[in-house]
Amino acid sequence: MYSAPYSIHQLSGNDQAMMHGLLDMFGKAFELESLFSDRRPGEDYLRALLEGDSFIALAALKGDQVVGGLAAYELKKFEQPRSEIYVYDLAVDEAHRREGIATALLKTIRHIAAERGAYQVFIQADVRDGPAVALYETLGERLDVVHFEMPAMTAERSGHEG
Repeated sequence: MYSAPYSIHQLSGNDQAMMHGLLDMFGKAFELESLFSDRRPGEDYLRALLEGDSFIALAALKGDQVVGGLAAYELKKFEQPRSEIYVYDLAVDEAHRREGIATALLKTIRHIAAERGAYQVFIQADVRDGPAVALYETLGERLDVVHFEMPAMTAERSGHEG
């Protein structure tokens, strides 16, 4: 029987060290090291995040090295008593790509979604990221949408004072 050279681990409240490894890997893979390291949360924040019921973190490990990972959120719906899982970040260290790690991470989150009673998993990809788009098309239906980001409305941005 074939055994993968990596394992997938769902992080829990005591896995802050592994979460730091995941953050390091995301920073390197996305070429955004400062975003993932400059204002990193403390241990209490990470423990509470990992113990909560809305955040899911998966790490792909080779030995004790994080070589891939996924961060997702369970979104409780309002129109029906159900939820869906939003994969916010998915990355594999460049040296470990094309080994089936991203596919394994996505299969794992789909199993977790089913265990939680979620009805679907969704993920976004930059249209310029051909490998990601190609992978996601093998696993689900492609929906072309327009994504907008809006800053939070502070008093300075609204032109009004408190």
